[in-house]
Amino acid sequence: MFPPNRLALFDACDKHFGTPDALVNNAGILERQMRLEELTEDRLQRIFASNITGPFLCAREAVKRMSLKYGGRGGTIVNVSSVAAKTGSPGEYTDYAASKGAIDTLTIGLAKEVAEEGIRVNAVRPGFIYTEIHADGGEPGRVDRVKAGVPLKRGGLPAEVAEAILWLASDKSAFTTGSFIDVSGGR
Repeated sequence: MFPPNRLALFDACDKHFGTPDALVNNAGILERQMRLEELTEDRLQRIFASNITGPFLCAREAVKRMSLKYGGRGGTIVNVSSVAAKTGSPGEYTDYAASKGAIDTLTIGLAKEVAEEGIRVNAVRPGFIYTEIHADGGEPGRVDRVKAGVPLKRGGLPAEVAEAILWLASDKSAFTTGSFIDVSGGR
C-alpha cells in the first residue's frame, strides 16, 4: 500500500537529489492464484492500491516536477506493466492483469497529455521473469512450469527487463513516447 504521506518519497528526493529526470513506476503485487469468483473485495483493494493508485500518484508527482509547464526540465516516465495486461491471466491473476491494463491506459493517456511539456511516457511489459513475485502467488516455480509455452522456450531475467527500462529512460529513445516494449520471449 502507498505510504500515508504520499509526498514523502518525492520530498526526500527533491531534498537530496534535486528535480528528477526520470521515474520508473515499478509497482506490482499479486496474491495467491485463484479464479475471479473467489476474489474478495479486500484483495482487489490491496492489488489496485499498490498496482494502480501508487503509480498514478507517483506519475502525478513526477509530472509536477518535470513538466516545462511548471518550470521543470522535462524527463521520462517508464511504467512497468505486464504481458498479463494483454493475456488476462485467466484462472490465476485476473485482478493483477486488470491492474496492469490500467497501467497501459495510463501510459497512453499520460504520454499524450504531457508530450508538449517535455515528458516522455512509455512502458515495459515483462512476461514470465524469474522474480520472487511468483512465490507471492503460491508457485515459486511458475516460470519453469510455463516456459515451454514461450516462443523462446525460457523465462526472462530481471536484467533483460532492466535494459529495456534503461533504454526508454535514456536519450537514445528521444523520439519514443506512448510506446511499449514487451520483454516476453515472443509471448
